[in-house]
Amino acid sequence: MNIIIINGPNLNLLGKREKGIYGETKFDSFFAELKSGYPAVDLHYFQSNSEGAIIDKIHETGFSFDGIIINAGAFTHTSLAIRDAIAGVETQAVEVHISNIFQRETFRHLSYIAPVCLGSISGFGLESYRLALEYFLHKK
Repeated sequence: MNIIIINGPNLNLLGKREKGIYGETKFDSFFAELKSGYPAVDLHYFQSNSEGAIIDKIHETGFSFDGIIINAGAFTHTSLAIRDAIAGVETQAVEVHISNIFQRETFRHLSYIAPVCLGSISGFGLESYRLALEYFLHKK
């Protein structure tokens, strides 16, 4: 099973940025732990601060992978282009967020990508990614 995690802007700063919201763990450390915990999954990771690069990665993997786990960061609330990229590929996506976006600023309550994803998981810290991965492993 091929699954890709796609992270958007500023998520390269995990472990350094707003630790009270995002925690102290760097994503690379978490990803290594995730890979070792799921050896049967061909798990890939991509992060970019560029909207176009995220769209390109969705296009690249969206017809051959078994699932996309996407945390589009701030693009969640602004990018119709990422929304359209997810809608335009065959591979299904699950939206994740580390923080509970509904407990934060009002502008974060709107997700342009949620309507084209299978579902959304937010508020469970980095475990949100594991929950999304578990969904793909157990869906029928």
